[in-house]
Amino acid sequence: MNHLKMHSLNKIDENISKIANLFPNCVTEAKDENGEITHKIDFDMLKQELSHSLVEGREERYQFTWPDKKQAILTANAPINKTLRPCREESVNFDETENLYIEGDNLEVLKLLQETYLGKIKMIYIDPPYNTGNDFVYNDDFSQDADDYMSNSGQTDEEGNRLVANTESNGRFHTDWLNMIYPRLKLARDLLSDDGVIFISIDDKEEENLHKLCNEIFGESNFVGNIIWQSRTSISNDDEISTNHNHTFVYSKNRELLIFGGEDIDSDEYINPDNDPRGPWKLVPIDANHVGGDTLYPIKNPKTGIEYLPPNGRCWCYNPQTMKELMDDGRIKFGLTDDSSPKRKLFLNERLEKGDVKTPSSLLLDAGTTKTGTTEIMNLFDGEKVFDYPKPTTLILRLLKYGLLKENDIFMDFFSGSSSSAQALYNYNYLKKTKCKFIMVQIPENFDETIKTAGINARKTIKCAINFLDKIKKPHLLTEIAKERIRRAGNKLIEGHTDCKDKLDIGFRVLKIDSSNMEDVYYTPDHIDTNALFKNNIKSDRTGEDLLFQTMLDLGIMLSSKIETKKINSKEVFCVEGNYLMACFDDSVDEATITEIAKEKPYYFVMRDPANSKDGDSLITNFEQIFTTYSPETVRKIL
Repeated sequence: MNHLKMHSLNKIDENISKIANLFPNCVTEAKDENGEITHKIDFDMLKQELSHSLVEGREERYQFTWPDKKQAILTANAPINKTLRPCREESVNFDETENLYIEGDNLEVLKLLQETYLGKIKMIYIDPPYNTGNDFVYNDDFSQDADDYMSNSGQTDEEGNRLVANTESNGRFHTDWLNMIYPRLKLARDLLSDDGVIFISIDDKEEENLHKLCNEIFGESNFVGNIIWQSRTSISNDDEISTNHNHTFVYSKNRELLIFGGEDIDSDEYINPDNDPRGPWKLVPIDANHVGGDTLYPIKNPKTGIEYLPPNGRCWCYNPQTMKELMDDGRIKFGLTDDSSPKRKLFLNERLEKGDVKTPSSLLLDAGTTKTGTTEIMNLFDGEKVFDYPKPTTLILRLLKYGLLKENDIFMDFFSGSSSSAQALYNYNYLKKTKCKFIMVQIPENFDETIKTAGINARKTIKCAINFLDKIKKPHLLTEIAKERIRRAGNKLIEGHTDCKDKLDIGFRVLKIDSSNMEDVYYTPDHIDTNALFKNNIKSDRTGEDLLFQTMLDLGIMLSSKIETKKINSKEVFCVEGNYLMACFDDSVDEATITEIAKEKPYYFVMRDPANSKDGDSLITNFEQIFTTYSPETVRKIL
C-alpha cells in the first residue's frame, strides 16, 4: 500500500514526465542548483525534435558521459592508506595454499593490488549488482576518516563499508551505477595480463551502458563478444516478455594476443560409415570469403561427373594443387552418399591430438540456470537456501574454458558473492589437471542490516543464512557464507576424488582490509611532536604478520607467496619465498641478529625504524655497514 503524497502536485515533474513520454531521448540526468542529480530536459535536443530544419547549438561529438564521470575517474586514481591483514584462523591451509579470499570493498582492494598484481591476472569474471531498484551498490567515499566513515555507513563491520539502495526514485538510477562500476573496471583492466580476458555478467537494464563503458575502458577493438546465457527456463508473468537470459560481455586486454578457448569436442558428431582407417570424421565446408589466388575453379565429382563451383560470391579454401592432394588422400567427400557438393573430412583423432576445441556459440542454453546454482549451494549447506540466485558453477566453468587458463594462471572475481567462482575453479583444476589460483573479493555485507530493506523472498533467504550462521557460530556476514561454501566445496571434491587429495589446492588464505598498520605520524613526519620524538610509528594492535603483508603489498610481492618463520637470536624473522624477502619487526634488533640475516643474502630486508630509539642514528649506520660487508646487493627498507 502506497503512502499519500500529502502535498500539492509538482507541475515541473509532471511536465517532464509528459515530455519523457513523447520524446524519451530529450530527458537526461543532470545536477540541479543544489548539486543533486535529477531528471532534466535536454532543451537543445527538444528544439531539434520540434524543428523542420537543423538547429544550431553546441558542437556535436560522439561521447558517452554522465554526471560525476570525472569524479569517478578521480576516485579510481586516488590513493588510500589501507592494508590487508591476514586471518589465519579463518583460512584453510594458510601456509601452503596459493588461493586468496579478501574481505573488503572491492574498489579499495583493487587499489591495494595494483602494485603486486599489475598485469598478472589472466582472467576476471564478475557478476556486479544489477540495477533492479532493490539491489545494493557501493557508495565510495575515501575523504572521511575512519570514525566518520563508520558512523555514516549504517553498517557494523570493522571496515565501515557502505551499501546504498539504488532505487529509480532517487533520480540517480543510471548515474549511481555507472559511478560505482567505472573506477572498478578501470583498475581491473590494469590487473589483466596482456593476453588476459574479462567476463562481465549483466542484465538488460545496464547492458547498453556497460557496453559503451567497456568500449571506453578496454577499447572497442578489444570487444570479443556478448554471450547470452539462458538463466531460467520457467516463464514469468511479471512483464509483457519473460526475461530468461543474462548478458556476459567479453573483453580482452589486447585482442591480438588473446588465445580464446572453446567447448569440448563432442565425439558423438563424428562417424565412420566408410570405415576410414583414420577413424571417425565429420564433413566441414571448404568454401571461404575471397581467400585470393587461384581459388575459383570447378571441382568434379568422380562418381557422378557433376562439377561444382563455390557458392555465389565465395571461393574455395584451397588452390587446385592442394585440392588434388586432399582428394588423393581421401579427405574430400561429396556428401555422405557421394552425390552432393564437396566437403572436407575432419577427423576426430587429429583434432584431439592437436588439442582443438569447438568454437563457442554466443548462445549458452546448456550451462545451467540460477535454479541449478541454488540447488548446488543447498546441497552444500544441508538443504538450506542461504543465497539468492547464485550463478551456477557450470556457467563459470564454461567461461573458464573460454578464458583458457593454463598452469599457475590467476583467476579473479571481485564481486564474488557466495563464491561460485572459487568452487568452479576447483572443478576446473581437477578436470584440466592445472594448478590455477583464485583471488575472491567480497564486501562483508551485514545480513542484519540488509534484511531491513530486502523484499519478501530475499528476506526469507537472509533469515535462512542467519540461522545457518548461528548454528556454526559465525557473524551474520555474507563473507562467512562464502568462506564456508569454499571449505565445503573443496572437501566434497576431495571426497569424490581421493586420488587427487595431494594434487589439488583446496585451501585459501583469508585477508581482510583495514586501516594502515602505521600511525598518522608515519605519513606526516613533519608534524611530529618533539616531545614524543621516539614515539612508535606502528599501531599497538598490529602483529608482525600484519606488517609483513603490508610490506609485501608495498614491494609488489605476491600475497600467496610461501612464508616461513625462523628464530635468530630469539628474534622472529619472516622469510618469504626462501630468502627473497627477510623481515624482522621485533623491537631492539641487535647487530648480531642483523649480521646473521645479512649472511643469508636476502634480496630485500625490512625492519622497524631504529630511529624511534634514542641510539637510532648510530644503529642505522652500523646496520648499513654490516650489510655492506656481508650482502651489499640486498635492498634494505625500514618501517
